[in-house]
Amino acid sequence: MNPEILETIKVWSQFAHPILMWVLLIMTLYAGYLGFQIRRTRDAQGEQKKALIKGRFNIRHYQLGSILLALMVVGSIGAMGATYINSGKLFVNPHLLTGLSMTGLIATSAALSPYMQKGHEWARYGHITLNLVLVLLFAWQAVTGMQIVQNIINRMGA
Repeated sequence: MNPEILETIKVWSQFAHPILMWVLLIMTLYAGYLGFQIRRTRDAQGEQKKALIKGRFNIRHYQLGSILLALMVVGSIGAMGATYINSGKLFVNPHLLTGLSMTGLIATSAALSPYMQKGHEWARYGHITLNLVLVLLFAWQAVTGMQIVQNIINRMGA
């Protein structure tokens, strides 16, 4: 393969992770909204409950959560691969460690699904708590990630 093409792929691969993660952050917030709607549906009564059930929030939340889990894991692995390809090493820093922690959080949160489906309240509260922590870490990652992107852009211009 042409060395110039390989270099172009190598350089631009560094931007796939940040773009994916911003999309995942937005999707995560939407999944949280759907989860809130599930809670509203569970607590509603009468006509309001019938109207909320039509929104199929539980199915949409579960499907979106599955997609988020897969893309978060693939995005984390891909980011580490791109960093290694471009630098010859991984940078063990708070951004990496937090990202790995987030991957563990989302996997653990998803693993609670069978227990939630059986009606275990502890699993619901655990799921909600893990995801709230995940969103807070995600917001922090967005800021530190943009700092890393800025460093990459500065190196490209130098």
